[in-house]
Amino acid sequence: MNLTVRVLLSAMMLLQFVIWGAWYSVASIYLPRIGFDSAEIAWVYSLIPISCILAPLIVGTIADRLFPVQRVLGFMHFLGAAFMFLAIWLMSVESPSPVWIIWALFGHTLCYAPTISLAYILAMRNMADPEQDYPSIRVFGTIGWILVALGVWVGGWDDKIEIFYLAGIVSLVLGLFSFLWLPHTPPVKKEKVSVRESLGLDALVLLEDRNYLVFIISSFLLCIPLAFYFQLTGPIIEMIDLPVAWTMSYGQMAEIVFMVVMPFFLLRFGVKWMLIVGMAAWALRYVLFAVGATELVVWMIVAGVLLHGICYDFFFVTGQIYTDRIAPKHIRGQAQGLLLLFTVGLGMFFGALLAGNVMARYTPQESLDLRLQVADKQAEVNAAEQWLEEAEAQQAGEEVIRERNTAIDELNQERKELRLAELKAVDWRWIWGIPAALAGFVMVVFIVFFRNPETEKRPESQTAG
Repeated sequence: MNLTVRVLLSAMMLLQFVIWGAWYSVASIYLPRIGFDSAEIAWVYSLIPISCILAPLIVGTIADRLFPVQRVLGFMHFLGAAFMFLAIWLMSVESPSPVWIIWALFGHTLCYAPTISLAYILAMRNMADPEQDYPSIRVFGTIGWILVALGVWVGGWDDKIEIFYLAGIVSLVLGLFSFLWLPHTPPVKKEKVSVRESLGLDALVLLEDRNYLVFIISSFLLCIPLAFYFQLTGPIIEMIDLPVAWTMSYGQMAEIVFMVVMPFFLLRFGVKWMLIVGMAAWALRYVLFAVGATELVVWMIVAGVLLHGICYDFFFVTGQIYTDRIAPKHIRGQAQGLLLLFTVGLGMFFGALLAGNVMARYTPQESLDLRLQVADKQAEVNAAEQWLEEAEAQQAGEEVIRERNTAIDELNQERKELRLAELKAVDWRWIWGIPAALAGFVMVVFIVFFRNPETEKRPESQTAG
């Protein structure tokens, strides 16, 4: 691959995942501070899945047929940035409305979700050997997630609005980058687009392949427990008093290691066993969380995060490559959109709903009472900080300001202790045991019904497109 193209695609992947990683892992830590309850936070984590359900309408048609991919990518990121800054403004008013903030974030995710597949399509169409080149490009998305997590940790922004500012600013940067520097990637053909093509229904022909049908169903079911990871891992990391964004980035660090060796394992073991190992890692991860969160065993929780490297690379990246292998050239964009629909879309949507219900079912009254005390203490902190801002504006004496800062520190410490007590009262064994059992069930079903593809290479009739 041309070095210039490789650098541009790598930069695209890095920025693409900085946008998502900036807020997704820690939104559940910040949003309660502006009045979000558990149900409203669950809706926030449902926005990406809902948007991914709609994404094939954009990805399958526009990326495959109508406009150059890099222009669609840039436009969606510009529009997504506008919605993110609207959400930030709504968060900053005196009495934030969770409902309006959720709608603004929904606008952002509706723009962002299609770009997940658009970035993949653009990369694949500019590679000479996608199976060998893609992992080394995709790894920069993981690096981007790690770098933004490092920035959040260094900035002390785990529970601050700056996480959303980061996402908005980088959206603007990637929009500009897409229009100015990404390689021109024209649509496959320019014939009249049918309704069937507009809805991405051409890709449904892949489901006639029994192996791919089993793969799609398994992917859908596995993404239900995936929602638990993004939605509920932050609180258990907070509970053991580690920095949330940075600790969760350990999973992306492990992802880099396995991404580098993926081509070897894929050639050595094939699609089926790569997918099975990925599923087994999901089940093991949740077992570690169930025991570690209940007994406050730090190494178990950290080990569960580190397993993300195998969970993601061996299942999701292998699945993307498998899909690209069997899909005819003219519907590969729709095929990736279909995979996105069933995994990050339908799977994580139902998973987010299930995670919210399970969390509510196994959160005792003691934890709920402590949550109210945390909210009251946060109100005291907010009032004290507002008083301090007014005092500084009026040039109050240094001694007064110093005493008020000390008082604010004490209030924050009291709030932190109440928050830890609230989290420790939750029944984490059941909350993580349920997704562990589901992941194990999916793995067994996959082993029984999925057969090794007859060939590990794309048929010539398909590559000819």
